[in-house]
Amino acid sequence: MDDLEPTLLLIPILGVLAPLLARGIGRWVRVPIVVFELVLGILVGPSVLGWAQPDAFIDTLSEYGLAMLFFVAGSEIEFTVFRGRTGRRSVGGWLISLTLGIALAWLIAPGEEAVIIGIALCSTALGTILPILRDAGESKTAFGRTMFAIGAVGEFGPLIAISLFLGSKSPGVETIVLVLFCVVAGLAIWLAFRMPRGAMHRFVNATLHTSGQFAIRVVFVILAGLIALSVVLDLDILLGAFTAGIVWRLIMRDAAEADREAVESKVEAVAFGFLVPVFFIYTGVTFDLASLLANPVLFLLLPVVLVVLFLVRGVPSTLAAPPGATRRDRLSIAFLGATGLPIIVAVTAIGVDEGILSSASAALLVGAGMLSVLLFPLIAMTIRGERSKSPAVPVEDDAA
Repeated sequence: MDDLEPTLLLIPILGVLAPLLARGIGRWVRVPIVVFELVLGILVGPSVLGWAQPDAFIDTLSEYGLAMLFFVAGSEIEFTVFRGRTGRRSVGGWLISLTLGIALAWLIAPGEEAVIIGIALCSTALGTILPILRDAGESKTAFGRTMFAIGAVGEFGPLIAISLFLGSKSPGVETIVLVLFCVVAGLAIWLAFRMPRGAMHRFVNATLHTSGQFAIRVVFVILAGLIALSVVLDLDILLGAFTAGIVWRLIMRDAAEADREAVESKVEAVAFGFLVPVFFIYTGVTFDLASLLANPVLFLLLPVVLVVLFLVRGVPSTLAAPPGATRRDRLSIAFLGATGLPIIVAVTAIGVDEGILSSASAALLVGAGMLSVLLFPLIAMTIRGERSKSPAVPVEDDAA
């Protein structure tokens, strides 16, 4: 309890301070809020000032924050972006990234460790770049829609890979379990299509501004149900959270625009106003900076791993660039595609828990992921520049 009390106080304070810093520095350069959340967490954590300490209760809140991040990512998915050229090239680029990541890691550490490193290197932090794209006015542009497809595959693909390769050491059993999960998730999606939406939407509307808050309660029921299913089947909980977001989007697809926006604003308030900042700040608090500083070689390897992230995940992401994309557009896509942290945190935590990955190697990968969040979106949107003000252009789905 002694460690919990100051940490419980510090995290909300840092959560308030982060957007203030982002707004203040935003006069000169746009820096994502998560950058400040991570850096402030490291600053007050055991590695620097020691004011905040790891705690089981905060760790649980952090897990909920990560789950909400993936829920929001799933709820933002527009299935039309996966049609034709964009979808094929997003999937193809990710498969190239996975193959390259595992192949490079195998040269250094053959075996299961290579699989963990490869999965970490092929991820894209869709939940992290979504707010950045939204704030830049890119949500409806061809560039933004392409990044949605790249990011969705870059989050969903690694989740599948984690479930297949890092579960029960038996790929055959894991495949059967994953198929079972897909069947149940497919049933949930089918029910979302079949649900009598008129009555439900009227009830959602009636409780939007009351203590009932039916929509938000349904969100947590869906989220908890699919996460619980993931736990029972020994799959990563992020797979359930991501699927829950997809189910919720389908349930609300025919709601009135005003009602849907009102519900989304409430979900985002819970996610980005409370739980998600806890995840990023606590990630900074628990970051093992001491392991990196204790080994100068590992610390010097950080920029090397950052470059590897760009080459393994960023460059193949450019395959999905919309037709007519300029060199600057492709470079921006590469930097955003290589932005990764949540999956890296999740997969390295599994590796450490299973005794496959050392804490120092995990710190190196997470550190590179943090640097990618710190630097890559900033570089990408700087390169993109005033192009973010350009009108929306539909994504072409012609044959490649």
